[in-house]
Amino acid sequence: QVHVVESGGGVVQPGQSLRLSCAASESISGFYIVAWHRQAPGHQREWVASITVDGLTNVTNSVKGRFVISRDYADNTVHLQMNNLKPEDTAVYYCKLATGAGNYWGQGTQVTVSS
Repeated sequence: QVHVVESGGGVVQPGQSLRLSCAASESISGFYIVAWHRQAPGHQREWVASITVDGLTNVTNSVKGRFVISRDYADNTVHLQMNNLKPEDTAVYYCKLATGAGNYWGQGTQVTVSS
């Protein structure tokens, strides 16, 4: 069983930044895709950003130009740098590690953007 732990969430004002981290109990280089998803109250969980084993990144249109996903092999973590946060970014953010055998999810970290 792979353990996934997210951290870095918090309460910020609009326009501020947060950096989320996703740590895994196994090497992140072994996962085909590492992705961030989020779920706001009353909404379905949605994909936000992902990075492949080859380093290819992609983000959803609503965060393009504001969010950046990256990997840190030294710390075995995947980060989501979130800049210019907006109230609509408020959600629980989840990290997902994808393999051919299935997906592993963390428990999530709360991000609240409010003035």
